[in-house]
Amino acid sequence: MANQPVSPRAATAWLVLEDGTAYPGVSAGAAGEAFGEVVFHTGMTGYQEILTDPSYKGQMVCMTYPHIGNYGVNGDDAESRRPWLEGFIMRECSPAASNFRATGALDAYLRDHGIVAISGVDTRALTLKLRRQGSMKGGLSTEAKDPAELWSKVQAAPGIVGRDLVREVTCERAYDWPDAARAEGPRPRVVVMDFGVKHNILRQLASHGCRVTVVPAGTTAKEILSLQPDGVLLSNGPGDPAAVPYAVSAIRSMLGTVPMLGICLGHQLLGLACGGETFKLKFGHHGANHPVQDLATGKVEITSQNHNFALRLESIPEGEVELTHTNLNDRTVEGIRHRRVPAMSIQYHPEAAPGPRDAGYLFGRFMELMAAGSSSS
Repeated sequence: MANQPVSPRAATAWLVLEDGTAYPGVSAGAAGEAFGEVVFHTGMTGYQEILTDPSYKGQMVCMTYPHIGNYGVNGDDAESRRPWLEGFIMRECSPAASNFRATGALDAYLRDHGIVAISGVDTRALTLKLRRQGSMKGGLSTEAKDPAELWSKVQAAPGIVGRDLVREVTCERAYDWPDAARAEGPRPRVVVMDFGVKHNILRQLASHGCRVTVVPAGTTAKEILSLQPDGVLLSNGPGDPAAVPYAVSAIRSMLGTVPMLGICLGHQLLGLACGGETFKLKFGHHGANHPVQDLATGKVEITSQNHNFALRLESIPEGEVELTHTNLNDRTVEGIRHRRVPAMSIQYHPEAAPGPRDAGYLFGRFMELMAAGSSSS
């Protein structure tokens, strides 16, 4: 009965939430135990991109789509050098990979990379619980025989508030991203601050003709400006933006000196650098179907998102920024533009992967911002 939740008697793995709720299931990845904040993702596809998105460090992801793994895995769909999330939760993990691009099966991929995963969970019930009560800490184990034993470990596990997860995912040293096909005309140099950057952001910059250099998150403003960039991109990444004060300091020092684009965590960090505050969402935005309105055009985009925190617009000193995009589900801030200096940011993912490509035009806006900065200098 693969389509039914697993009974406790047949369980080979357990998921336990911090409120004591226990879900029996079948191990579908590596043996062991893992702990993190449990969130749900509403995308139907893109599980390999989700697994390898560094923004999921510190989290355990529940996939709301019931059948996961049916098209397998392959090297081209990875968004970073390895999976980063703490654990993976599924209703059913497909034992077969039925796609011409597949080079392996999902369960073997999870085992090879040490990711603890569980299948056979009533993910519908789990998602409804998280939606009502909010994200909460959880533990996954293939070793615990008694859920109560696992629950005590969940209670002691660290949360994500105040925890610097960026240092765990950023690159160790600077590197240049391979160029795409050479574009005609000037090729701006973009320095990417790696807070957990996805490969498709780098691919998009390269496809627009940019020369891309990626630097570690702790790189100072002086070190970045010494590279003489035409623009700086503040990447996506995991966790609490308030726990990354060194990045906020560097961004604040560069405001007005070089054009900047922030994406996801980079958006929140730009907001903090402008004097604002962030707050934790009840259950975050995780999926590929979030409606966002571009206030300049009135158009609605369907967007890919992954974040647990949001920017509090009213906390930014009056006159510093203008709101450019808003979330149509909960009216949270999805984009800002600085009123006096060339800096803009968006909360969602214009590079998608997985997800729709409605927001790809934002890389073009960044190119325009850099071009305007170059002509004025």
